[in-house]
Amino acid sequence: QVPLVESGGGLVQAGGSLRLSCAASERTFSHYAMGWIRQAPGKEREFVAAISWSGEGPYYADSVKGRFTISRDNAENTVFLQMNSLKPEDTAVYYCAADPAITNAEALAIVWRKYGMDYWGKGTLVTVSS
Repeated sequence: QVPLVESGGGLVQAGGSLRLSCAASERTFSHYAMGWIRQAPGKEREFVAAISWSGEGPYYADSVKGRFTISRDNAENTVFLQMNSLKPEDTAVYYCAADPAITNAEALAIVWRKYGMDYWGKGTLVTVSS
């Protein structure tokens, strides 16, 4: 069973909005920080946003601050990414990720690339047209 499943991607015009969801298969994910990572065509994966297990201290990449909002519903084992004022440069496959060793959003933002994450979804494609 895939532990993390993303949904909500699609094609949207610049300036539009999308809401991504990441459903976790197990309640243990409510104890982990959760993050969104994206990968644009021909580019490396980059951090987008993270949220602590408690929902506190969301952390964002500078490129999405003020436009994206991460949230979570631990009762539903789901993490959301509300994306507003989308730009063509937001076009990417968006992945959610988690690791049992990381409970804090800022820590996830710092260590995800260096140490890797144990759990990844398969991604959902977001395409923003100009």
